[in-house]
Amino acid sequence: MDQNYVIILEESLIQKNKVLDEIKSLCEEQGRVIADDMQLEALDSYIEKKGILIEQLEKLDEGFESLYEKVSEEIKRDREKYAVQIRHMQSLISEITDKSNAIQAQEERNRSLINNYFGKRRSEVKEGRVNSKVAMNYYKVQSNSSFVDAQFMDSKK
Repeated sequence: MDQNYVIILEESLIQKNKVLDEIKSLCEEQGRVIADDMQLEALDSYIEKKGILIEQLEKLDEGFESLYEKVSEEIKRDREKYAVQIRHMQSLISEITDKSNAIQAQEERNRSLINNYFGKRRSEVKEGRVNSKVAMNYYKVQSNSSFVDAQFMDSKK
């Protein structure tokens, strides 16, 4: 087996690490936007950017897995020859796992913030509807009532 395959595997993990850094950064920025002023356009932009990065991540995963299938037997047979690269790849995989967990935790916090935001908005809309209904009922009652203005009676004849 060519040493280049192992280098390609390492580079793939390094690229995955960089993409995860970008996703993590976007998730944190998204959380700040949600917590501060909830600009839906900005939120949508972050979601689109993360979608593109996730596609890159999936391509890197597919490439890594297909290459690893080809060279895994050789690496397992000659572990001592590739010991340094294996340790480096294990370290990279550990970093990737930590970043993935951090991203999942941030996404959960963001989801919770969004649910709270929209829950409050639903309550406000519901309260507005109730207030409108009460006002409308009051108006109907007042317009249908037989209210008679005070009248003066002339008692002289």
